[in-house]
Amino acid sequence: MMTLETIWNTEWVQLLVKLLLATALGYLIGMEREMHGKVVGKRTISLIAIGSTLYVLMSPAILDGDNSRIIAQVVSGIGFLGAGIIFKDGDSIKGLTTAATVWCAAAIGCLCGAGMFVEAIAGTLAIMIVNICFKHFHAKKEKQD
Repeated sequence: MMTLETIWNTEWVQLLVKLLLATALGYLIGMEREMHGKVVGKRTISLIAIGSTLYVLMSPAILDGDNSRIIAQVVSGIGFLGAGIIFKDGDSIKGLTTAATVWCAAAIGCLCGAGMFVEAIAGTLAIMIVNICFKHFHAKKEKQD
């Protein structure tokens, strides 16, 4: 008889859980971006989280269990992707928050790939708080000035 512990210890179940959680958390982060009218939304942020998870999952097979080198490359690669989101419009710069959100979503994916589910969920909540709540605080401050 298979117990829940036996099922959880199956490699493909752990893989599926990590990918599904990364997808769900990326989707939540992307929903917030779309709610604020940003081009980078649910699909893009979900794919970034999934891709980061897959890189972390692949690294033990090619690097003898050392995830740090792959994670370092995810960080720099996502930084390059985020730079493409930032653009200058007259005297203002746009896309910084979305670029930072993309960078954070990659970290969420890495956490999921490493099996750090609590940290991934907490990180997602922190991203959502900053992007939703802090936006309102910033808007109120601008109106006062």
